[in-house]
Amino acid sequence: MKTFSLKPADAEKKWFVIDAEGVVLGRLASQIALRLRGKHKPEFTPHVDCGDNIIVINADKVKLTGKKRDQDIFFWHTGYPGGIKQRSKGQILEGEHPERVVMKAVERMMPRGPLGRRQMTGLRVFAGTEHTHEAQKPEVLDIAALNPKNKR
Repeated sequence: MKTFSLKPADAEKKWFVIDAEGVVLGRLASQIALRLRGKHKPEFTPHVDCGDNIIVINADKVKLTGKKRDQDIFFWHTGYPGGIKQRSKGQILEGEHPERVVMKAVERMMPRGPLGRRQMTGLRVFAGTEHTHEAQKPEVLDIAALNPKNKR
């Protein structure tokens, strides 16, 4: 018996839409990363991009448990002396680009390298309820119903 190895041309990608309203961020991000990689499929091959395309709506209404809204802080440096900057997840969610919190959470659960960057192109995150991918006819994926702890 030979081990099955999927070829990139044979990978079939589906489109899914996920409503993030009221779903805990870490649980949402782990399910998205799993589906972006394709680990939920029986023909999963680690070196091939066989994951699905995911559309996330209502990213600004994602839930954070505990004190993460205030105490979980993103740092970056401007490149100038004394140029360290910081912003909490709560400030980002209330700011201009709240979808970046979901993007960063999923990105940190993906493998680092060329394949992980290629798989991240299958993720589209929108702050509101509208998205621009109706032509792909995405299926609805209810992450909140998978586990009662997902919805808080």
